[in-house]
Amino acid sequence: MTSSRPLEGLRVIDVGTRISAPFCAGLLGELGAEVIKVEDPRTGDFMRHIGPFVPSDEGPDYSLFWSVEGRGRQSVTCDLRTEQGQDLFRQLAATADVVCENFRPGTMERWNIGPEACRDDLVWVRVSIFGQDGPNAHRPGLDRLGIAYGGLLHLTGEPDRPPVRPGVTISDYLTGVFGAMAAIAGLYRRDVDGGRRAGPGAVIDAPLYGSILRVLEWTIAGHDQLGVVRGRQGNRLDNSAPLDNYPTADGRFVCIVAGSDANFGRLCAAMDRPDLAQDPQWSTLAQRAAKADEINGIVADWTSSLTAVEVEAVCIASDVPVGLAYTAADIAADPHMSFRQDLVAIDDPVLGPVMQQAPFPRYQGEERPTPAGAPRLGEHNDEVWGELVGGDIVEQLRRDGII
Repeated sequence: MTSSRPLEGLRVIDVGTRISAPFCAGLLGELGAEVIKVEDPRTGDFMRHIGPFVPSDEGPDYSLFWSVEGRGRQSVTCDLRTEQGQDLFRQLAATADVVCENFRPGTMERWNIGPEACRDDLVWVRVSIFGQDGPNAHRPGLDRLGIAYGGLLHLTGEPDRPPVRPGVTISDYLTGVFGAMAAIAGLYRRDVDGGRRAGPGAVIDAPLYGSILRVLEWTIAGHDQLGVVRGRQGNRLDNSAPLDNYPTADGRFVCIVAGSDANFGRLCAAMDRPDLAQDPQWSTLAQRAAKADEINGIVADWTSSLTAVEVEAVCIASDVPVGLAYTAADIAADPHMSFRQDLVAIDDPVLGPVMQQAPFPRYQGEERPTPAGAPRLGEHNDEVWGELVGGDIVEQLRRDGII
Protein backbone atom coordinates (compact mmCIF):
# COMPACT_ATOMS: atom_id res chain seq x y z
CA MET A 1 0.00 0.00 0.00
CA THR A 2 1.45 3.36 -1.03
CA SER A 3 1.40 6.51 1.08
CA SER A 4 -0.98 9.31 0.02
CA ARG A 5 1.22 12.40 0.28
CA PRO A 6 0.61 14.30 -2.98
CA LEU A 7 1.96 17.62 -1.63
CA GLU A 8 5.22 16.19 -0.34
CA GLY A 9 8.09 18.60 -0.95
CA LEU A 10 5.99 21.74 -0.51
CA ARG A 11 6.52 24.05 2.45
CA VAL A 12 3.63 25.94 4.05
CA ILE A 13 4.01 28.77 6.57
CA ASP A 14 1.18 29.00 9.07
CA VAL A 15 1.27 32.49 10.50
CA GLY A 16 -2.37 32.40 11.58
CA THR A 17 -4.01 32.08 14.95
CA ARG A 18 -7.20 30.50 16.26
CA ILE A 19 -8.77 28.25 13.62
CA SER A 20 -9.32 29.17 9.97
CA ALA A 21 -5.85 29.94 8.57
CA PRO A 22 -4.16 27.27 10.72
CA PHE A 23 -6.82 24.75 9.67
CA CYS A 24 -6.12 25.58 6.02
CA ALA A 25 -2.40 24.98 6.60
CA GLY A 26 -3.17 21.78 8.50
CA LEU A 27 -5.21 20.39 5.63
CA LEU A 28 -2.29 20.99 3.29
CA GLY A 29 -0.04 19.28 5.83
CA GLU A 30 -2.29 16.22 5.92
CA LEU A 31 -1.79 16.02 2.16
CA GLY A 32 1.96 15.86 2.65
CA ALA A 33 3.20 19.46 2.82
CA GLU A 34 5.67 20.50 5.49
CA VAL A 35 3.95 23.05 7.72
CA ILE A 36 5.90 25.54 9.85
CA LYS A 37 3.85 27.53 12.33
CA VAL A 38 5.18 30.96 13.28
CA GLU A 39 3.99 31.98 16.76
CA ASP A 40 4.39 34.94 19.09
CA PRO A 41 7.28 34.05 21.43
CA ARG A 42 5.38 35.39 24.45
CA THR A 43 2.02 33.62 24.21
CA GLY A 44 1.92 31.42 21.14
CA ASP A 45 -1.31 30.69 19.30
CA PHE A 46 -4.49 31.65 21.14
CA MET A 47 -5.67 28.04 20.76
CA ARG A 48 -3.07 27.00 23.30
CA HIS A 49 -5.08 28.94 25.91
CA ILE A 50 -8.68 27.87 25.22
CA GLY A 51 -10.30 24.82 26.82
CA PRO A 52 -11.23 22.18 27.49
CA PHE A 53 -8.02 21.49 29.39
CA VAL A 54 -6.30 18.38 30.68
CA PRO A 55 -3.94 18.52 33.69
CA SER A 56 -0.30 18.37 32.61
CA ASP A 57 2.84 17.42 34.51
CA GLU A 58 4.77 19.95 32.39
CA GLY A 59 3.08 23.03 33.82
CA PRO A 60 -0.23 24.74 33.00
CA ASP A 61 -3.23 22.65 32.04
CA TYR A 62 -3.08 21.55 28.40
CA SER A 63 -5.63 22.53 25.74
CA LEU A 64 -7.32 19.69 23.87
CA PHE A 65 -8.42 22.24 21.27
CA TRP A 66 -4.75 22.94 20.60
CA SER A 67 -3.93 19.22 20.58
CA VAL A 68 -6.36 18.76 17.66
CA GLU A 69 -5.86 21.95 15.66
CA GLY A 70 -2.12 22.35 16.28
CA ARG A 71 -1.20 18.91 15.04
CA GLY A 72 0.82 18.11 11.93
CA ARG A 73 3.21 21.08 12.00
CA GLN A 74 6.42 22.43 13.45
CA SER A 75 6.43 25.41 15.80
CA VAL A 76 8.87 28.30 15.66
CA THR A 77 8.59 31.61 17.49
CA CYS A 78 9.25 35.03 16.02
CA ASP A 79 8.32 38.54 17.13
CA LEU A 80 6.91 39.97 13.92
CA ARG A 81 6.59 43.42 15.48
CA THR A 82 10.35 43.86 15.35
CA GLU A 83 12.58 44.53 12.34
CA GLN A 84 14.73 41.50 13.18
CA GLY A 85 11.66 39.29 13.37
CA GLN A 86 10.32 40.64 10.09
CA ASP A 87 13.64 39.99 8.36
CA LEU A 88 13.62 36.45 9.77
CA PHE A 89 10.11 35.87 8.45
CA ARG A 90 11.04 37.07 4.96
CA GLN A 91 13.97 34.65 4.94
CA LEU A 92 11.65 31.80 5.90
CA ALA A 93 9.10 32.86 3.27
CA ALA A 94 11.83 32.69 0.64
CA THR A 95 11.98 28.91 1.25
CA ALA A 96 8.20 28.35 1.17
CA ASP A 97 5.41 27.76 -1.32
CA VAL A 98 2.30 28.82 0.63
CA VAL A 99 1.62 31.32 3.41
CA CYS A 100 -1.61 31.07 5.45
CA GLU A 101 -2.46 34.12 7.58
CA ASN A 102 -5.44 35.76 9.24
CA PHE A 103 -4.26 39.09 10.58
CA ARG A 104 -6.53 42.09 10.18
CA PRO A 105 -6.09 43.43 6.62
CA GLY A 106 -3.09 45.72 6.33
CA THR A 107 -1.24 44.32 9.35
CA MET A 108 1.37 42.33 7.42
CA GLU A 109 1.89 45.25 5.05
CA ARG A 110 2.62 47.55 8.01
CA TRP A 111 5.20 45.01 9.16
CA ASN A 112 6.67 44.85 5.65
CA ILE A 113 6.09 41.10 5.39
CA GLY A 114 3.05 41.03 3.10
CA PRO A 115 2.92 39.69 -0.46
CA GLU A 116 4.64 42.74 -1.96
CA ALA A 117 7.60 42.31 0.38
CA CYS A 118 8.08 38.59 -0.29
CA ARG A 119 8.85 36.42 -3.28
CA ASP A 120 6.27 36.80 -6.02
CA ASP A 121 5.74 33.06 -6.64
CA LEU A 122 4.28 32.44 -3.18
CA VAL A 123 0.64 31.41 -2.87
CA TRP A 124 -1.01 33.37 -0.07
CA VAL A 125 -4.23 32.40 1.72
CA ARG A 126 -5.40 35.56 3.48
CA VAL A 127 -8.29 34.90 5.86
CA SER A 128 -10.25 37.78 7.40
CA ILE A 129 -13.80 38.50 8.49
CA PHE A 130 -14.89 40.79 5.65
CA GLY A 131 -12.11 40.53 3.05
CA GLN A 132 -8.98 42.46 2.17
CA ASP A 133 -10.86 45.45 0.77
CA GLY A 134 -14.27 47.11 0.87
CA PRO A 135 -16.07 49.31 3.43
CA ASN A 136 -16.01 46.65 6.17
CA ALA A 137 -12.48 45.36 5.69
CA HIS A 138 -11.13 47.15 8.76
CA ARG A 139 -13.71 45.70 11.17
CA PRO A 140 -12.62 43.08 13.71
CA GLY A 141 -14.51 39.88 14.35
CA LEU A 142 -14.51 36.12 14.75
CA ASP A 143 -16.36 33.06 13.46
CA ARG A 144 -19.79 34.13 14.76
CA LEU A 145 -19.70 37.29 12.66
CA GLY A 146 -18.92 35.26 9.56
CA ILE A 147 -21.95 33.07 10.27
CA ALA A 148 -24.17 36.09 10.89
CA TYR A 149 -23.01 38.32 8.03
CA GLY A 150 -22.93 35.42 5.58
CA GLY A 151 -26.62 34.69 6.19
CA LEU A 152 -26.53 31.34 8.00
CA LEU A 153 -27.34 32.50 11.53
CA HIS A 154 -30.71 33.85 10.40
CA LEU A 155 -31.59 30.41 8.99
CA THR A 156 -30.54 28.34 12.01
CA GLY A 157 -33.01 27.43 14.75
CA GLU A 158 -36.76 27.17 15.22
CA PRO A 159 -39.10 29.60 13.41
CA ASP A 160 -40.57 31.06 16.61
CA ARG A 161 -37.29 31.37 18.51
CA PRO A 162 -34.10 33.46 18.23
CA PRO A 163 -31.36 32.32 15.82
CA VAL A 164 -29.04 29.61 17.12
CA ARG A 165 -25.41 29.30 16.12
CA PRO A 166 -24.29 25.96 14.62
CA GLY A 167 -22.60 23.64 17.10
CA VAL A 168 -19.07 24.23 15.76
CA THR A 169 -17.17 27.24 14.39
CA ILE A 170 -18.34 26.46 10.89
CA SER A 171 -17.27 29.64 9.06
CA ASP A 172 -13.71 29.16 10.34
CA TYR A 173 -13.57 25.58 9.15
CA LEU A 174 -15.38 26.12 5.85
CA THR A 175 -13.12 29.04 4.97
CA GLY A 176 -10.09 26.90 5.78
CA VAL A 177 -11.34 24.20 3.40
CA PHE A 178 -12.07 26.67 0.58
CA GLY A 179 -8.70 28.30 1.20
CA ALA A 180 -6.83 24.99 0.95
CA MET A 181 -8.65 24.14 -2.29
CA ALA A 182 -7.75 27.54 -3.77
CA ALA A 183 -4.12 27.21 -2.61
CA ILE A 184 -3.75 23.89 -4.39
CA ALA A 185 -5.28 25.41 -7.54
CA GLY A 186 -2.85 28.33 -7.25
CA LEU A 187 0.09 25.94 -6.92
CA TYR A 188 -1.11 23.96 -9.93
CA ARG A 189 -1.38 27.12 -12.05
CA ARG A 190 2.06 28.25 -10.92
CA ASP A 191 3.71 24.92 -11.71
CA VAL A 192 1.54 23.59 -14.52
CA ASP A 193 4.14 23.82 -17.28
CA GLY A 194 6.27 21.18 -15.63
CA GLY A 195 8.70 22.99 -13.38
CA ARG A 196 8.21 24.16 -9.84
CA ARG A 197 8.04 27.92 -9.41
CA ALA A 198 7.65 28.37 -13.15
CA GLY A 199 5.04 31.09 -12.90
CA PRO A 200 3.63 33.73 -10.55
CA GLY A 201 1.95 32.83 -7.29
CA ALA A 202 -1.44 34.01 -6.11
CA VAL A 203 -3.07 35.98 -3.31
CA ILE A 204 -6.30 34.33 -2.18
CA ASP A 205 -8.77 36.67 -0.46
CA ALA A 206 -10.82 34.40 1.84
CA PRO A 207 -13.25 36.22 4.17
CA LEU A 208 -15.14 34.12 6.69
CA TYR A 209 -18.53 35.35 5.55
CA GLY A 210 -17.75 34.35 1.94
CA SER A 211 -17.61 30.63 2.65
CA ILE A 212 -20.98 30.83 4.40
CA LEU A 213 -22.51 32.85 1.58
CA ARG A 214 -21.35 30.24 -0.95
CA VAL A 215 -23.27 27.41 0.76
CA LEU A 216 -26.63 29.19 1.16
CA GLU A 217 -28.28 26.94 -1.46
CA TRP A 218 -31.12 28.79 -3.26
CA THR A 219 -31.42 31.59 -0.68
CA ILE A 220 -30.12 34.47 -2.84
CA ALA A 221 -31.73 33.29 -6.07
CA GLY A 222 -35.07 32.91 -4.26
CA HIS A 223 -34.90 36.51 -3.08
CA ASP A 224 -33.88 37.74 -6.53
CA GLN A 225 -36.51 35.86 -8.53
CA LEU A 226 -39.36 35.31 -6.07
CA GLY A 227 -38.91 38.02 -3.46
CA VAL A 228 -38.61 35.32 -0.80
CA VAL A 229 -36.69 36.05 2.38
CA ARG A 230 -35.88 32.58 3.60
CA GLY A 231 -36.36 32.01 7.32
CA ARG A 232 -35.75 29.42 10.00
CA GLN A 233 -37.41 26.03 9.61
CA GLY A 234 -35.96 24.19 12.57
CA ASN A 235 -35.36 20.52 11.84
CA ARG A 236 -37.93 20.38 9.04
CA LEU A 237 -38.28 21.60 5.48
CA ASP A 238 -41.35 23.39 4.17
CA ASN A 239 -41.34 21.32 1.00
CA SER A 240 -40.81 17.83 2.47
CA ALA A 241 -42.44 15.51 5.02
CA PRO A 242 -42.11 13.32 6.96
CA LEU A 243 -38.68 14.63 7.92
CA ASP A 244 -37.51 15.54 11.41
CA ASN A 245 -35.31 14.63 14.35
CA TYR A 246 -37.76 12.40 16.20
CA PRO A 247 -37.71 11.63 19.95
CA THR A 248 -37.31 8.05 21.16
CA ALA A 249 -38.30 6.21 24.33
CA ASP A 250 -34.79 6.40 25.78
CA GLY A 251 -34.50 10.19 25.49
CA ARG A 252 -32.49 10.27 22.29
CA PHE A 253 -33.24 11.60 18.83
CA VAL A 254 -33.23 9.88 15.47
CA CYS A 255 -33.23 11.60 12.09
CA ILE A 256 -35.57 10.09 9.50
CA VAL A 257 -35.73 11.44 5.95
CA ALA A 258 -38.77 10.01 4.17
CA GLY A 259 -40.05 12.81 1.98
CA SER A 260 -40.04 10.98 -1.34
CA ASP A 261 -42.97 8.74 -2.22
CA ALA A 262 -40.76 5.66 -2.23
CA ASN A 263 -39.21 6.40 1.15
CA PHE A 264 -42.59 7.27 2.63
CA GLY A 265 -43.92 3.90 1.57
CA ARG A 266 -40.93 2.16 3.15
CA LEU A 267 -41.40 4.12 6.38
CA CYS A 268 -45.07 3.13 6.51
CA ALA A 269 -44.00 -0.51 6.21
CA ALA A 270 -41.39 -0.04 8.95
CA MET A 271 -44.04 1.44 11.27
CA ASP A 272 -46.45 -1.37 10.35
CA ARG A 273 -48.85 1.27 9.06
CA PRO A 274 -49.66 0.25 5.47
CA ASP A 275 -52.89 2.24 5.78
CA LEU A 276 -50.93 5.50 5.68
CA ALA A 277 -49.38 4.64 2.34
CA GLN A 278 -52.81 3.77 0.96
CA ASP A 279 -54.58 6.87 2.31
CA PRO A 280 -55.18 9.39 -0.54
CA GLN A 281 -54.42 12.36 1.74
CA TRP A 282 -50.77 11.24 1.98
CA SER A 283 -50.28 10.09 -1.60
CA THR A 284 -48.05 12.95 -2.82
CA LEU A 285 -45.11 14.87 -1.37
CA ALA A 286 -47.01 18.15 -1.74
CA GLN A 287 -49.92 16.78 0.31
CA ARG A 288 -47.64 15.52 3.04
CA ALA A 289 -45.71 18.78 3.15
CA ALA A 290 -48.97 20.75 3.45
CA LYS A 291 -49.89 18.71 6.55
CA ALA A 292 -46.36 18.28 7.88
CA ASP A 293 -47.28 18.73 11.55
CA GLU A 294 -49.80 15.90 11.37
CA ILE A 295 -47.66 13.35 9.52
CA ASN A 296 -44.56 14.21 11.54
CA GLY A 297 -46.62 13.78 14.69
CA ILE A 298 -47.67 10.29 13.62
CA VAL A 299 -44.03 9.34 13.05
CA ALA A 300 -42.98 10.91 16.37
CA ASP A 301 -45.61 8.87 18.23
CA TRP A 302 -44.13 5.72 16.70
CA THR A 303 -40.48 6.57 17.43
CA SER A 304 -41.40 7.55 21.01
CA SER A 305 -42.58 4.00 21.64
CA LEU A 306 -39.15 2.51 20.81
CA THR A 307 -35.53 3.05 21.77
CA ALA A 308 -33.28 4.86 19.33
CA VAL A 309 -31.44 1.67 18.43
CA GLU A 310 -34.75 -0.11 17.81
CA VAL A 311 -35.98 2.67 15.52
CA GLU A 312 -32.72 2.59 13.61
CA ALA A 313 -32.81 -1.20 13.21
CA VAL A 314 -36.40 -1.26 11.92
CA CYS A 315 -35.74 1.58 9.47
CA ILE A 316 -32.55 -0.03 8.17
CA ALA A 317 -34.41 -3.30 7.64
CA SER A 318 -36.98 -1.41 5.53
CA ASP A 319 -34.35 0.64 3.64
CA VAL A 320 -35.50 3.95 5.15
CA PRO A 321 -32.85 6.72 5.41
CA VAL A 322 -32.18 6.97 9.13
CA GLY A 323 -29.44 8.13 11.48
CA LEU A 324 -29.05 8.50 15.21
CA ALA A 325 -28.00 11.90 16.55
CA TYR A 326 -24.52 10.70 17.50
CA THR A 327 -22.59 11.87 20.52
CA ALA A 328 -18.81 11.66 20.83
CA ALA A 329 -19.29 8.42 22.79
CA ASP A 330 -21.35 6.96 19.93
CA ILE A 331 -18.66 7.91 17.42
CA ALA A 332 -15.92 6.36 19.53
CA ALA A 333 -17.84 3.06 19.78
CA ASP A 334 -19.17 2.85 16.22
CA PRO A 335 -18.02 -0.28 14.34
CA HIS A 336 -18.34 1.31 10.89
CA MET A 337 -16.07 4.22 11.84
CA SER A 338 -13.69 1.76 13.47
CA PHE A 339 -13.57 -0.33 10.31
CA ARG A 340 -12.86 2.74 8.20
CA GLN A 341 -10.32 4.10 10.72
CA ASP A 342 -12.08 7.46 10.92
CA LEU A 343 -10.46 8.07 14.31
CA VAL A 344 -6.72 7.93 14.90
CA ALA A 345 -4.50 8.03 17.97
CA ILE A 346 -2.25 11.09 17.66
CA ASP A 347 1.01 10.94 19.63
CA ASP A 348 0.77 14.25 21.48
CA PRO A 349 4.14 15.31 22.97
CA VAL A 350 2.47 16.37 26.23
CA LEU A 351 -0.37 13.87 26.69
CA GLY A 352 0.78 10.85 24.73
CA PRO A 353 -1.83 9.08 22.54
CA VAL A 354 -4.96 11.22 22.02
CA MET A 355 -7.85 9.90 19.92
CA GLN A 356 -8.80 12.44 17.25
CA GLN A 357 -10.44 12.72 13.85
CA ALA A 358 -8.34 11.12 11.11
CA PRO A 359 -7.32 13.14 8.04
CA PHE A 360 -10.19 13.45 5.56
CA PRO A 361 -10.82 12.50 2.83
CA ARG A 362 -8.70 9.49 1.94
CA TYR A 363 -7.09 8.24 -1.25
CA GLN A 364 -8.65 4.84 -1.84
CA GLY A 365 -6.11 2.02 -1.83
CA GLU A 366 -3.43 4.20 -0.27
CA GLU A 367 -2.20 4.38 3.29
CA ARG A 368 -3.49 7.42 5.18
CA PRO A 369 -0.61 9.04 7.11
CA THR A 370 -1.05 9.91 10.78
CA PRO A 371 -0.29 13.56 11.62
CA ALA A 372 2.39 14.38 14.17
CA GLY A 373 1.19 15.69 17.52
CA ALA A 374 0.76 19.41 18.17
CA PRO A 375 4.21 20.88 18.93
CA ARG A 376 5.34 22.66 22.04
CA LEU A 377 5.77 26.42 21.63
CA GLY A 378 9.01 27.07 19.72
CA GLU A 379 9.91 23.39 19.69
CA HIS A 380 11.55 23.64 16.28
CA ASN A 381 13.35 26.98 16.65
CA ASP A 382 16.83 25.48 16.53
CA GLU A 383 16.01 23.20 13.61
CA VAL A 384 14.23 25.72 11.36
CA TRP A 385 15.97 28.98 12.22
CA GLY A 386 19.35 27.26 12.57
CA GLU A 387 19.08 26.01 9.00
CA LEU A 388 18.37 29.55 7.81
CA VAL A 389 20.75 31.70 9.84
CA GLY A 390 23.03 29.38 11.82
CA GLY A 391 23.12 28.30 15.45
CA ASP A 392 25.07 31.29 16.78
CA ILE A 393 22.56 33.77 15.39
CA VAL A 394 19.69 31.68 16.75
CA GLU A 395 21.18 31.97 20.23
CA GLN A 396 21.51 35.73 19.83
CA LEU A 397 17.92 36.02 18.60
CA ARG A 398 16.82 34.04 21.64
CA ARG A 399 18.75 36.32 24.00
CA ASP A 400 17.24 39.37 22.30
CA GLY A 401 13.71 37.99 22.73
CA ILE A 402 13.09 37.86 18.96
CA ILE A 403 12.33 34.13 19.12
